[in-house]
Amino acid sequence: MSSLNYVIPIGSLDEQMQANYRVKAVAAGIERAAVKDIGSIADDIPGYKDARATPTRTARDVRISTILSYLLDGNIPPSIDIREFQNILDAAATLDQWNTFALAAIGINYSVFNGIAAPVLAADRLAVFYKIGIETAPLPVSRVTFRSGGAAGNIVGVFDLEQLVNRLETDGFLSEPVVYDPSQTFAVQVLCRIATLALARVQLGGLIFEPAGNVIA
Repeated sequence: MSSLNYVIPIGSLDEQMQANYRVKAVAAGIERAAVKDIGSIADDIPGYKDARATPTRTARDVRISTILSYLLDGNIPPSIDIREFQNILDAAATLDQWNTFALAAIGINYSVFNGIAAPVLAADRLAVFYKIGIETAPLPVSRVTFRSGGAAGNIVGVFDLEQLVNRLETDGFLSEPVVYDPSQTFAVQVLCRIATLALARVQLGGLIFEPAGNVIA
């Protein structure tokens, strides 16, 4: 499957464009949740069961288009909850905040999840990451890498963060969302460009998709 990876500085996007990126990330998560049998998406969304490939579009494209129309009408599938990623609950990090491992050496990758290098998603949770922000200044990291299978696993997305510095920005949207399946081991790492010997605050915009009622009553 082809991929297009780059960071879009938030200052390049108006409020409507930012909202569009978020809703597209939600649609990608809902489509994958249906594939992984989280909730009852096919029953929740009218027309979803009838989505078929066309000469110019894949069946997945048609499904996502159906989901987008449903969301833009103000709906959310009642069989799932969608909430923001929580570091302790979803990654078993040591702190419920965005802190990397201490940045000890230039050119080394460090996990963005304090205290854990390779989280494992719960069996009924799916994660989508769509945005990144760097609170620590000056920018101590130059790249973010998303991996499947652990800290040395396959790269599923890689984004250059120095593009943010060029625009004097601290936040950016990913050109395409990164999706992790239930029970999947994964890693999100940043490449050290300044050896501060301290943690950096690298904040991911992430969403969790899970059966309704598991966390939110």
